[in-house]
Amino acid sequence: MPRKPVARDAVLDAFESLLIEVGERAATLDAVARKAGVSKGGLLYHFPNKEALIAVLLDRLEGLAKADADAMASASEGAAAYFIRSSVWADTPLDRVIVAATRLAEVAHEETRRRFAAIQQRWLDEIAADVGPGLARAVLYMGDGLYFNAMLSVGPAPEGGAAADVEELLAALERLRR
Repeated sequence: MPRKPVARDAVLDAFESLLIEVGERAATLDAVARKAGVSKGGLLYHFPNKEALIAVLLDRLEGLAKADADAMASASEGAAAYFIRSSVWADTPLDRVIVAATRLAEVAHEETRRRFAAIQQRWLDEIAADVGPGLARAVLYMGDGLYFNAMLSVGPAPEGGAAADVEELLAALERLRR
């Protein structure tokens, strides 16, 4: 399979960064080209409009989320524990594309919302297969809360940091399983 052109990847990475940094409205084609270090014509060669950029960004989101759900499904510790452990903001490619796509969802981009719903349902299904449907949503909310708080945390982390929070949530999960 031929490798995607470097300029195309640079443009998509620039679009993702701009969404994170300044939001959907400021992530114009001109701003994306400037940040990617390509001409606007070079950008348009790969992405004829902003909707094409969004479509490929959402494909990136879907691919990374699928890989994550596959890892969750095969995790030796179980899907629920995997989900909680992996719910700490780590500036991974998945973290970055989630935040970028969230900026699209904020402006009611329907395809983004549809894809997020499908991804969340896959995660929920994997967790439910591990802990049952009654506990699955609680685990999902534990992980989402951990992710949100880790992402927004400012200043020094508390003693033990997010690792201590993860261990507390895993202990709570074990109590709930009983």
